[in-house]
Order: sequence, then C-alpha cells, then structure tokens
Amino acid sequence: MKRLILTLLAVMLMVTGTAWGAAVRSGTVTLEVDLTSQPQGKESRVWVPYPLSDGNQQIRDIKVNGDFASSGVYADRTSGTPILYAEWPKEAVSRKLTFSFRVERQEISQRIQPRSEPKWNPGDYAEYLRPTSLAPIDGEIKELADRITSGKTTNLEKAKGIYDWTVENMYRDPATKGCGQGDVCQLLKKPGGKCTDISSVFIALCRAAGIPAREVFSIRLGKKPVEDITTYQHCWAEFFVPGYGWMTADPADVRKAMLVEKLELNTPKTNEYRAYFWGGIDPYRVVLARGRDLRLEPPQSGAPLNTFGYPYAEVGGTPLDFYNPKDFSYRYTYREK
Repeated sequence: MKRLILTLLAVMLMVTGTAWGAAVRSGTVTLEVDLTSQPQGKESRVWVPYPLSDGNQQIRDIKVNGDFASSGVYADRTSGTPILYAEWPKEAVSRKLTFSFRVERQEISQRIQPRSEPKWNPGDYAEYLRPTSLAPIDGEIKELADRITSGKTTNLEKAKGIYDWTVENMYRDPATKGCGQGDVCQLLKKPGGKCTDISSVFIALCRAAGIPAREVFSIRLGKKPVEDITTYQHCWAEFFVPGYGWMTADPADVRKAMLVEKLELNTPKTNEYRAYFWGGIDPYRVVLARGRDLRLEPPQSGAPLNTFGYPYAEVGGTPLDFYNPKDFSYRYTYREK
C-alpha cells in the first residue's frame, strides 16, 4: 500500500508539476486602462491578456467594468491565447476599463524526471517546432544547437545542455526595454537582454534541435500586501519531454538573480538557482498568454504582435506603445488575500 501511494504521488507530480507542500501565492490582480487622454474623435480598441485556470493556477472572481461600447472574450486562432477585448466609438469622451481577477498560484517543482523517453510523433507538436519572425531555427542557430546537443539522445538531455549553455553564455542587461524583443540572431551577436530575450534563445535552440518548446508570458505577483506590478511582466520557457509532458525552464531568472545578487558562474548560490529553475518556478507569477506573432481577435490593424504579455491598444488604427504604461495609460495592482 505504501508503495502504491508513493507511485500515485509520483504520477501526480509528473502530470501537474506541483510538489507536495509547494508554496502558494494568492491575491487579486487589477488592471486599470484609461485611454481618455488619447486623441479624441477616433475609434479606440484595447486587447488584454485574459488568464485562465490550469493545473498550477486557479482564476476566479473575474470582473470587467468600464464605459466601453462593447466587449467580449476571444482567443487567437493559433495558440488559443484568451483575449479580453473592448472598444469605444469615436464619439466617446471617457474611455476606461477595469479588469480584475483573483488568483491562487502554486510553485512548480518537476524533480521526478524520466530516465527514458518513448517514441513520439513530431507532427503532433508542429506548432512548437516552427521558426518565428524573430527566431529562425536554421543557419547559425541550427549549427549551434547541433554543437550543444552533440552526443545527447533524449529531449531531456538535449534541453538540459541548451539550458546550461544559455545560462552560461547569456546575461541580463537592465538597459533592455521592457522584457526584450527576443531577436535571436541579434542576441547571438550581443547576448545581453531580459527574460523574453533569454527565453527566446533557449526556445529557438530547442526547436532547432527538434525539441518542441514555447514561451510562457506572465506578470509577477507582488510580495507586499499591496503592490504596483505594472512593469512586472516576465517570460519563461516550457519544452516537451515524451512520456512526461511539458517541463519548465527559466534561465532568465537565473541570470537575473546573478545580476541582483552580484553572483559569478559556478558558485554554490548560482548553482542553487540553476538547479531550482530547471524544472521549477516560484509561485509569484500568473500565466497570461502564450504564442508569438499573434493575430489577435478581433484582428488588430497593426502588424502581428511579437508578444502578448502587455495590454495592446489602438486609437484610430494606430498602436500605442505598451512599453510606456504612463502614456498608454494602464496600471496593474496586486493585493494579497
């Protein structure tokens, strides 16, 4: 009986990635959007990432208020990312929207990892093996991926080699705007950036090595009772392990910890972070979106969206700069339970 219970717990961990006794963070996230200061006499539209419950987070008490003329919840057709959409006619003087939800987020700890992998069909994961506009998987990317993974046979072994290479060769550049663009070819020339940059390099190398991989876009939950989290967006990665499922990897948070704590490579503290963020992430984040090069629903006038970790808006068909929340304007606030 004891062996059966342990086996069931191991299977549960493999499926959900949540460790017994894992840390939890709970609270309410509120987004306030105000387009009133934008030019009058023009139609205004806003698209907002709309989080859903999954095995590691529970979303409830969703509230949407404002003076918009119409709104709805949609999803992009490629990645299925949910979208809250609202619009105001050109006659509108006030253009405000408030979106709030309660989240309970669990720490992920995927420490029980398979020793072997069954056969699998790459065609089932074709979406996560393709290049994107800023992340090709041929040429120098393919050559580098082949060098890193030489002699390795499983997805897990190859991804671990890519993770180690990314941690050791990328660095966090605090001067990078927002979370970064994730332009992989430029990043191989100058390997400094923020979370989207570092995660994009990891993902492009995984895909070039034949490993399905994808970005996860989130916003960090505050550690104070009440906290402004407007600029707390974060991106990490997931890759597919046959017979196991999606596994997390966050090389960007390793490099961030090294910068903040002034750590060098191969020190005990750095090695702790490297081990933790390989298959583990803290509960201070809520998943908002996935996918690159998004065509939103309803379709935006602008180009496909590189990432959707921020609110996106257009006034008179012209996109606003979501990296500049004060002029946009929008604000995210976190309140713990």
